[in-house]
Amino acid sequence: MVSMINIQKLFEVLYKTYGKQNWWPADTPFEVCVGAILTQNTNWQNVEKAIKNLKEKKLLSPETILNIDDNLLQELIKPAGFFRQKARYLKNLSNFLIQNGGIEKIKERETTELRKKLLKIKGIGKETADSILLYAFNKPSFVIDKYTKRLFKRLGITASENIPYDTLKNIIEKEIEPNESNINLYKEFHALIVEHCKKFCKKKPLCESCPLSDICYNKARF
Repeated sequence: MVSMINIQKLFEVLYKTYGKQNWWPADTPFEVCVGAILTQNTNWQNVEKAIKNLKEKKLLSPETILNIDDNLLQELIKPAGFFRQKARYLKNLSNFLIQNGGIEKIKERETTELRKKLLKIKGIGKETADSILLYAFNKPSFVIDKYTKRLFKRLGITASENIPYDTLKNIIEKEIEPNESNINLYKEFHALIVEHCKKFCKKKPLCESCPLSDICYNKARF
């Protein structure tokens, strides 16, 4: 299966359809980091409840997260699910940030090097690392999630939703180069894919009214 869809053109169609998404919703880069961990295996509404709890206790900094009692932290982030392991992950990341001079200092590092270091932190996988890089550290690293895999498979860009994470990431970054000028495009593109999949390209897709129906390889199969 070979797709004739241009990835840059796909972004343009989605942008024209939905407009600017302004992701990631957060007041500080560290809040983005916290959200990237808390959103693992849950929906954003649950993450918002957990972050609200942390804000009310004035605990949204690496120092306060690292020093807070484990049981209290678990209780505050309980709405996000898997609260015991996520509490450990938050402390692991907070320790990394403190030990390496804080977010502003860390942002000075090269993207590939920083990604490798993030992936060594227990609790941070590729999607979480790329979310932190792109939205918290403002680095050009495209985020791949289940929506990206679903959409690209259905459009015929990839042969399977089970494509390896870095393979799909490389497909996108080969066409839209990971440089400073494309950082905002990466943010918008990822957010637009999520928006489109939530509205139309669901598990059971709404093909007839989909704005991409004319170019969808799999439309006739559903």
